[in-house]
This record gives sequence, C-alpha cells and structure tokens, in this order.
Amino acid sequence: MLDVFTLRVTFAVAALTLLVLFYLGVYRRTGSAYSGWWCLAILGFLTGSSAYLLNGTGHQWWANPAGNVLGVAGAACVWAGARSLRTASPQMWQMVAVPLVNVLAAAFDHPATNVWSGGSVFLASMALLIGLTSFELWHLNGNPARVQVPLAVTSGLLAVFYLLRCLAFLVVGPTGQLFQTLFGTGITTLLTMALLVVVSFSMAALSVEQVTAELRIKASQDGLTGLLNRSAFADLVQDTVRRLSGQRIYGSLIMADLDHFKQLNDRNGHAVGDVALRAFADACRTSTRATDLVARHGGEEFLLFLPGAVPQQAARVAAQISTALRETSLDGMQLPTVSYGISAYAPSQDLSSAVASADAALYQAKSGGRDQIVLAATSP
Repeated sequence: MLDVFTLRVTFAVAALTLLVLFYLGVYRRTGSAYSGWWCLAILGFLTGSSAYLLNGTGHQWWANPAGNVLGVAGAACVWAGARSLRTASPQMWQMVAVPLVNVLAAAFDHPATNVWSGGSVFLASMALLIGLTSFELWHLNGNPARVQVPLAVTSGLLAVFYLLRCLAFLVVGPTGQLFQTLFGTGITTLLTMALLVVVSFSMAALSVEQVTAELRIKASQDGLTGLLNRSAFADLVQDTVRRLSGQRIYGSLIMADLDHFKQLNDRNGHAVGDVALRAFADACRTSTRATDLVARHGGEEFLLFLPGAVPQQAARVAAQISTALRETSLDGMQLPTVSYGISAYAPSQDLSSAVASADAALYQAKSGGRDQIVLAATSP
C-alpha cells in the first residue's frame, strides 16, 4: 500500500499532466468559459495537494491553511464552470467567500501542530461546492445530454462522499478507525485522482460538442460581422427555449441600434461603417457568455438572446458592450454610441412578440436622446 506522501506526489504529477494536456488540447481550441474554469480548478487541486506535502515541516503553519484554501478554490472553479454553461458565472464575492471562511477556520485551529486544522469547514465546503456543481449540471438546458448526466451524477456522489466524510470527522475525529478506514487521506487522494481523469475526458467531450455546434453556426453567419444571421438566430432561440420550457426559466432579448449610423456612412463612406459594425460585433463577443446568442438583425440593428438572464442582468450586459465599444481604439476613429431596448422572454412566449417589445423599448431609447438602455414596460 502506498503511503500518503507518495500518493500526493503521484496526484500532483497526474494533475499537472492533465492541466497541460487539457489547456493545450481543449481550452486553446475552444476558448470556452467552462474549460477555462476547469483549468483553474485543476490548478487549484494541484497546488493545494502540493501544499500538504509540507506537513510535518516548519512550513506547516502556512502550508496547511493554504492547502485547504486552494482545494476549496478549485472546487469553486468547478462550480463556476458548470454555472457558466447554464447562466452567468458567479460574482467575485461568491468565489471568494467560501475560501475566505476556510482560511480563517484553519488559521484559528493551530495549523502549526494540527494537520487537520479547519478540517470540518474544509470538508463541508467541498460538499457544498461540489453539490452545487451537480445541481448546475443536472439542470443544464432542462434536458441533460449524455455527457452532462454522468458528470452530474458523479459530482453528486462525490458531494455525498465529502458530506459523509465531514460527519465522520465530527463524530469520531480524523484519527478514528471509521474515518481512517472509509474516508482517510489515501482513499480520498486515489478517488480524486480517478475523478480528475474521468471529468477531464468528459469536459473534453463537452468541448467537442461545442466545436460541433460552432461549425453548424458558421454555416448561418452574417458575412460582415461573423454573427448569426436573422433566420439562424430565430431557429437557435426557439431550440434553446424548447430546452428551457420545462424549467420556467426566463431569458432576455436585447435589440441594439448604432446611433446616427446613416450620417456616419454618408460622411465617411461605407467602409468606415463596416468597421463600426464589426467593432460592435467584437464588443458583443467580449461581453457575452458562450450560451448567449448574438445576431445581426439587419443594417445597423442587432439582436441578443440571453437565456436565464432577467432584463436587469441584460441591461448590465448592454452597458458592458457599450463600454467595450468606447474603449475600442481604431486609429482615432470615433465609434457611434448605441441605443438598446430590452424585453423579458418566457418559454411560452412567441419570439416575434418579444422582439416587438424590445423594438418598442428601443424606439423609446432613440426618442429619449439615444445612447440609452430602456427596459420594456411589460414583462412576462
């Protein structure tokens, strides 16, 4: 039987290998948010496990809390990755809160002499974050795919394992026979190593599915901006809404229009107008999620569909797009401002009525002086 130190070294080597392979083979190909979060998760597990190698040395007082925090941070990244597939990624305070609680718990539990400092908080945190990951994956699009179902089930079982491990820690302590037999460090390290391999291959399969979807989308792109064209946008929105229909999850539609675009074309020529359209499309790409749909509706008008986002969240995305556009540097060229109309979109609602509501809100933004974000008066 391998000792704990050897197992941790083996785990670190395996995690480093997976990190390099996944980053080069998946993240750099797709650039997706969830694969980026998974790379950060592997990095957190790798560095956290490596910190525990300093137990029993003069560095244990800081290495043990660091190992707890980095491990929990890795689990938080797994949750963030799963959440980014379904809705917006967690806010910064949500990512920081649980690791911060862990560092405080470990710091006040004699880390210089106690290798299990903050252990109960650490185990409970892992159970919570991995359980939330399972929830996000299971509810992804309301109809989990063949890859997402095993991931959701695996995450759920691992969350239960950490919960039972936490209960055993509280009842018999880390030196108790029950804890050592069923939930000891060696068993957990082997389990985590196996799961890293399984989940990494599953995440790679998700990335392949995303690449396949992107190839289908390219066949329906607007030639100038590279965004979806009008008909492809409508088809994909309807497809997304059908998958969401069983969850009563709302989405939001954003209609955007570049202000004074005709004057820009007349004054500077259509080539400059094309540059402005492409710049706005780029601003949309940098400000939206992989699950959001963005299309050129016609001329200087654009449509965005944000599944799972309420109009107030969509308004923040619109503001981010305008900020990104203002910060775009094009050899001193002044890019136009943008007006936005936003409407909520329920799964039971007709797309044309939601577009009409967003269009009416856009008209108000234009009439009110332009460079504004207006929410539709009624929401489903």
